[in-house]
Amino acid sequence: METIHYQVEDRVAKIQMMRTDVKNAINETMHKELYEAFRKASIDDDVSVIMLTGTAGSFSSGADLKSIPVEDMETFDHGDYLERTYNRLLLLMEEITKPTVAFINGTAVGAGLSLALACDFRYAVYDAKLALSFMQIGLTPDAGASYFLPRIVGLAKALELGTGKHFSGEEAYHLGLVNGIGEPSELIEQLKLMPVPAYGLMKQNMKFGMSGSLQDVLEAETSGQRVAGKSEQHIEAVSAFLKK
Repeated sequence: METIHYQVEDRVAKIQMMRTDVKNAINETMHKELYEAFRKASIDDDVSVIMLTGTAGSFSSGADLKSIPVEDMETFDHGDYLERTYNRLLLLMEEITKPTVAFINGTAVGAGLSLALACDFRYAVYDAKLALSFMQIGLTPDAGASYFLPRIVGLAKALELGTGKHFSGEEAYHLGLVNGIGEPSELIEQLKLMPVPAYGLMKQNMKFGMSGSLQDVLEAETSGQRVAGKSEQHIEAVSAFLKK
């Protein structure tokens, strides 16, 4: 791949954005390669956890504005661009039942931060520079930020961050936007032990629980438990417990 590095090691698929000359700004080639990498990791039986990160002190500086035809701004449709790039990728990430982790190794702004928000877990280096910088160029937050950010930090704080306020990895931790500071090695080891399909069902039900009624969520839990209860991992775990 031209713009990312994809590697599977010890049941972890590492997707690393590699456009270092532009701080991992996301162009259409990277969109296609990110989509293919997440799709590949999601169906690989040798992958238990998917980690997204950057390189050279940058997670991602967001959309590559140089990939937008500035000379055609009056006719360029940002909505069409979103539909064939970010929306497609975000919907795929949302469907993945395996744990996804974003390691924010440095700068994450605009749509770069949006991609991190779409992961199940986020870790950041202490001095990471974060911002939803859409307002600075007269645009509204996209790439799923309007969906994920209010659910993570609450509406009032999401609106504040949406104005383009810059904050550090440490501040993100205190906001609850990231789960921890530093590399997520310990978390990933824990996630590798998550039972299948129970983790995917838990993720699905908890997201549904953000908007569904109690009755609907109880029904979803019932359906999920029927599936998990017949899984090989559940049967083996119960057998091991009884033998003790």
